[in-house]
Amino acid sequence: MGPRLRVGVLGCASIARRKMLPALASNPSVRLVAVASRTGEKAARFAAPYGCEAITGYEELLRRTDVDAVYIPLPAALRAPWIARALEAGKHVLGEKPLTTTAADARDLVALGGRRGLLLMESFMFLHHSVHRSVTELVAAGRIGEPRSFTAEFTIPPLPPDDIRNRHGLGGGALLDLGVYTVRAAQYFCGPGLSVAGAVLMSDAPVAGAPSATGPAGGADRAGAALLTSDRTTAQLTFGMAHAYQCHYRICGSEGLLSLDRAFTPPPDLRPVVRIEDKDGTEELTLEADDHFANIVTAFAGTALGGGDLTRHGEQILRQADLVERIRRAGAPAPRAA
Repeated sequence: MGPRLRVGVLGCASIARRKMLPALASNPSVRLVAVASRTGEKAARFAAPYGCEAITGYEELLRRTDVDAVYIPLPAALRAPWIARALEAGKHVLGEKPLTTTAADARDLVALGGRRGLLLMESFMFLHHSVHRSVTELVAAGRIGEPRSFTAEFTIPPLPPDDIRNRHGLGGGALLDLGVYTVRAAQYFCGPGLSVAGAVLMSDAPVAGAPSATGPAGGADRAGAALLTSDRTTAQLTFGMAHAYQCHYRICGSEGLLSLDRAFTPPPDLRPVVRIEDKDGTEELTLEADDHFANIVTAFAGTALGGGDLTRHGEQILRQADLVERIRRAGAPAPRAA
């Protein structure tokens, strides 16, 4: 067996329990060392299935000399300070998306990672699913002609009142929880030259039972839309937390249309179906199942262990944070007249 990346986990979020802890524990290039939480009981509950150590307190884990890297699934508003502490402690970082809630924090973290010679990676796991590479290849082969527009929707039904994603003060809201997927997908398929032509964010009154749910209209943004443009394409994005479930994208070309359902959350046993429509009819291509959580762990570990450029994700992180911030500014409600 070759070298293994010794990984600790800062935080006990649902995505860590359901997806990332199993992916980390099962990867042959990773040794899951410890899970840290603010309470020992919760850390022990998350660590027990994997036989790793449970640690009370995030700083305690960062002091460990037997941890090379950390995965950080803390609430969005808490990620930047703990990512900074992890980098200062000499740890590579895989952070949940969005990595930060402001573009300024993203710039600071990318610069810090560069100075320390450490890997900083944003966990957009869906990009590591092979279906998107296949879509790119189909478009490049001319199956729909020249790409003209990209459309993506990611919406979910209302969350329980006490769900952390209802709490604006902790980085909740539709843009940071769901919209970031659509923004990242637009960059993936439309290229790096996108700008924000317009946006809208809709906020509700505070959710009953959700303390600290403060925001521009009293609560976290519940829904939104954005129009992005470049010199060759447009991207229309829709996201929300008060809707029927939608999770798909479409690429419209000069000669046809390509679409994909379950674009951002395919389970590992799902065989994705790419639908192509043109003047000759409709074709459905059923592709191989894939596990994007396993794949992103492999990519992170391989790069951290010396298999790639440690700074290669910096530009992507900065572009993403800048676009999301521009959408937030463009979508903010105008001040009310006195």
